Amino acid sequence: MALAETLTFALFALVTVGSALGVVLVRDIWHAALLLGVALVSVAVHFVMLRAEFLAAMQILVYVGGVLVLITFAVMLVREQGADTEVVGR
Repeated sequence: MALAETLTFALFALVTVGSALGVVLVRDIWHAALLLGVALVSVAVHFVMLRAEFLAAMQILVYVGGVLVLITFAVMLVREQGADTEVVGR
C-alpha cells in the first residue's frame, strides 16, 4: 500500500510542477490559465492524500471555482482580436 501511495504522490507532484512551469513558460495566456487550473486541482489532490478533505474542498471552491473563473473571464474580455477575425458591423 505504501508503494502505491508513493507512486501516486510522485505522479501528482510531477503534474503539479509541470503545470506550474507551464503557467510561467507558455506564451498563450489562455493556455497558461488552463495550466493554472491543472496545478490548483493537483494541489487539491495532495490535500486529499494528506487526509485534509476540507482544505481540498476549499481549494476547489475558492481557487478553482472563484479565482480561476475570474481569470478566464478577464482573459476572454481583454483578449485582442486577431488580424484574421472579421468584425461584423464595420
